[in-house]
Amino acid sequence: MAAKPSSKVIITCAVTGAVHTPSMSEYLPLTPDQIVQNAVDAANAGAAIVHLHARDPNDGRPTADPAVFDMIVPRIREQTDAVLNITSGGSTRMTLEERLAYPLKLRPEMCSLNMGSMNFSIHPAAQKIKEWKYAWEKPYIEGMEDLIFRNTFKDIKHILKVLGEEAGTRFEFECYDLGHLYNLAHFVDAGLIKGPLFIQMIFGILGGMGADPENLTLMRTTADRLFGRENYQFSVLGAGRHQMPLVTMGAIMGGHVRVGLEDSLYLESGKLAASCADQVQKIRRILDELSLTTATPDEARALLDLKGSAHITL
Repeated sequence: MAAKPSSKVIITCAVTGAVHTPSMSEYLPLTPDQIVQNAVDAANAGAAIVHLHARDPNDGRPTADPAVFDMIVPRIREQTDAVLNITSGGSTRMTLEERLAYPLKLRPEMCSLNMGSMNFSIHPAAQKIKEWKYAWEKPYIEGMEDLIFRNTFKDIKHILKVLGEEAGTRFEFECYDLGHLYNLAHFVDAGLIKGPLFIQMIFGILGGMGADPENLTLMRTTADRLFGRENYQFSVLGAGRHQMPLVTMGAIMGGHVRVGLEDSLYLESGKLAASCADQVQKIRRILDELSLTTATPDEARALLDLKGSAHITL
């Protein structure tokens, strides 16, 4: 199925993630209540998709526990019609079985899917923090230097089968490097992925592509060659201080945008974002100034050929 031409920009909000830790920002959502409130407020501010991880309510460490997700996801669905995009990546410390436990239970409209194994680290950030709120944080951040995020071809094939083929879930294909586009093309050519594709191009993570505008152009033109421009939608994620400039560039190039405290803790230079909604509101103002219209959740569903919220198992 070809991608539908889009005159509307989908805003995805990644609420909390599994990279940042409580000591990095007092505003990072940690408890179920905080994650729910941030997600709902982001949706009310204009996010058509909310991308969700879970945190241990006691100390904020990343968790894949379905019981914790159950304290978050149903409450968001009760309060908003935003597309619920559940992580299949979790964190570098989780097994594939742990990462898939809740997605297989929920059978969501959308999941993230990292398109390769990679070094993925923010360990230099540990040097900037003088006081840690929880004992787990410092070894967690420093330990990233000697860890990889694993998603082998076999892992990806398994996820495509049990979530895609069997559960009707579609994917935000996370591409942190040029080679990830070729990995995606491999699965498309093998008939294991059907369009329309939703490619999340990610820049600025240590271990992946640098946040250079030229790299965004390279990813866009490479995706055109591999898939044909009419066969995919793309979105841009800029990590940290690169968030707003790169996602704005992506929107100008015809793409969609992703913001949220998972990707950047800041609203502007030197100023922490007090909520995910702050970032959504900022990018929406920028899009408005560029005469670009944001997509509603149902418009996002139509563009990405999602199965609809009525077909998830809550």
